[in-house]
Amino acid sequence: MSRPAAATHFHKSKTLDNKYILGDEIGKGAYGRVYKGLDLDNGGVVAIKQVSLENIPQEDLNIIMQEIDLLKNLNHKNIVKYLGSLKTKTHLHIILEYVENGSLANIIKPTKFGPFPETLVAFYITQVLEGLVYLHEQGVIHRDIKGANILMTKEGRVKLADFGVATKLNEADLNTHSVVGTPYWMAPEAYD
Repeated sequence: MSRPAAATHFHKSKTLDNKYILGDEIGKGAYGRVYKGLDLDNGGVVAIKQVSLENIPQEDLNIIMQEIDLLKNLNHKNIVKYLGSLKTKTHLHIILEYVENGSLANIIKPTKFGPFPETLVAFYITQVLEGLVYLHEQGVIHRDIKGANILMTKEGRVKLADFGVATKLNEADLNTHSVVGTPYWMAPEAYD
């Protein structure tokens, strides 16, 4: 009697420019998916935001390029770090710092840890505010602060992420009153 063949499962990995290996999907957003990646130069883990270039309107591509331009110039302990980007025929890949504990939105789910003590909430909020102060000093307005865009390292450091609707202000923009963001997370006065 012969044994049945052992089932094998191969994870098809994709190498990007001989620099990164694309791993498992860890999230998705309006413009694409985010994957865990492996940096082949140093063995470090990165996040790779993959944006399909097929049928993407030029306006959306401009928004993504604006996000890259903003991230390139930001350097703060509470802002997710931009590491580079790669473009293929079909995709744009944005390489970002990997923030291992994921989003605050996932961490604060009632089934995970229960209510947080006020001191921990203050610890997180302080870091969010430090990141926002830095952004505002750079003339950058995030415009979509919410739990899903606040990431946590395993040490408890907060990192602001997803600058897709962020904008950089200049003197001419001081009177700009455009309203963007996620409605459930917007201040009530933004609806007036």
